[in-house]
Amino acid sequence: MTEPIEHEVVVIRSGPAGYTAALYTARADLKPVVFGSAIFVGGALTTTTEVENFPGFPDGIQGPDLMNNMRAQAERFGAVMIDDDIVSVDLTGDIKELTDPEGTVHRAKTVIVATGSGYRKLGLPREDELSGRGVSWCATCDGFFFRGKDIVVVVGGDTALEEATFLSCFVASVTVVYRRDSLRASKVMQARAQVDPKISFAWNSEIAEIQGTDRVSGVVLRDTHTGETRNLAVEGLFIAIGHDPRTELFTGQLDLDPEGYLKVDAPSTCTNLPGVFAAGDVVDHTYRQAITAAASGCQAALDAERHLAALADAVQGNRSAQPVAL
Repeated sequence: MTEPIEHEVVVIRSGPAGYTAALYTARADLKPVVFGSAIFVGGALTTTTEVENFPGFPDGIQGPDLMNNMRAQAERFGAVMIDDDIVSVDLTGDIKELTDPEGTVHRAKTVIVATGSGYRKLGLPREDELSGRGVSWCATCDGFFFRGKDIVVVVGGDTALEEATFLSCFVASVTVVYRRDSLRASKVMQARAQVDPKISFAWNSEIAEIQGTDRVSGVVLRDTHTGETRNLAVEGLFIAIGHDPRTELFTGQLDLDPEGYLKVDAPSTCTNLPGVFAAGDVVDHTYRQAITAAASGCQAALDAERHLAALADAVQGNRSAQPVAL
């Protein structure tokens, strides 16, 4: 059996939060180890195209390039990147234990959780294929690229209507698709959307098919009552049916809020377990931007650094309190 490996800091998953946490802890000479995932290395931004709203890039930058730059910067200061997953954790003790797929146990004094959240998908055959080519899950990220175009938004509640209203500032028209004949959103949001001249509604409808070869060129709408279908020519499909935080690894150990996101003792990134910190979209169901995730990754790193300093001070204090043999 492989001997456990000792670490000061382990970061679970990459992305803006994980890479920023790694950068800050590496610069503090804490030699962080980042388990970036075997599949989702770099997080959601690796599946996007041009990112125009991350500070410091006036001409924009491709999502994968931004993540590669963040990774390289953290590695420059000594962060160790492991493109693999953590499959189980025991975070309850003073020393945290994390197990990788090979069965190796990694022990750490501090853990930073940056597992993010995943967009809920429609489950259509062309959905992933046309991601970044007309299919989007983030109006704030991608709305600008659809200036003057006709788009469709599949909605759920308030957040979805906010996205539809936001998108109407850029696009030629927004068709809001909803499975029922009335929205669950607040009356204020409904009223705002219904008076917007660019927004129309496709009630009792669902997306049955995404059309297009290299880019989205239209969708097929299906009536949820009659089953009848009709074509709608659009150049963009925004899916706004919610997010699922990736917290299944921590169930029963870290406290979750009613929506399943990790709870932290704001404004800190401290979870309910000492030495465990959380950052990025796994705690944020309000903003969900790369820049806010990076900022919370910085906060988690600083919190972890202070926690380790406090542990070191406590050890030093215990040593100083020992009686001196005469």
